[in-house]
Amino acid sequence: MADSAWIEAMQEELHQFDILQVWELVDKLFGKSIIRLKWLWKNKKDEDQTVIRNKARLVAKGYAQEEGIDFEESFALVARLEAV
Repeated sequence: MADSAWIEAMQEELHQFDILQVWELVDKLFGKSIIRLKWLWKNKKDEDQTVIRNKARLVAKGYAQEEGIDFEESFALVARLEAV
């Protein structure tokens, strides 16, 4: 990742995290695992397939968590068919 365009894209993503207050730094609790992060990169292109922008995303690998150890319960908001 020596290309300055990618470094700038990564800094932009982290800056947005700060603006939106996405995370809060806390101490690691004993017996709990840390959610690892992963960078994803994509070239945004125009209709001529010319690269117009580099986009970097920082995502959490939440699939590595274990129920009962790292979290107690999960919830997924699902709309009722009648409401759609």
